[in-house]
Amino acid sequence: MFIEFILLFNLFSGMAVFCSTRKHLLLSLLSLEYMVLSIFFSLFLVMYNFGFELYFTLMFLVFTVCEGALGLSVLVGMVRSQGNDYLLSMSLLSW
Repeated sequence: MFIEFILLFNLFSGMAVFCSTRKHLLLSLLSLEYMVLSIFFSLFLVMYNFGFELYFTLMFLVFTVCEGALGLSVLVGMVRSQGNDYLLSMSLLSW
C-alpha cells in the first residue's frame, strides 16, 4: 500500500515539474521520462500482483524508447537550428 503512494507521489511530482518547466526543452523531456518510469513501475506492480503476463510492459518500454528518441531528435534539431534549447526562443513561425 505504501509503494502505491510513493509511485503516485512520483507521478504527480513529475507532472508538477513538467508544468512548471518553462525554460529548457531538456528539462521538460527529463520530467516526461520520469513520469514514464513511474507509470512503468506502477504498471509492472499491477501486472505482477494480478498474475498477468509481463509482455505488455515490454511493449510499453518499446514505445517509451521511441518517445525518448523522438524527443532527443527534436532537441538536436532545435540546438542545430537555433543554437540553444530555450523554449522561449522557439516560435511556430520558424518551423
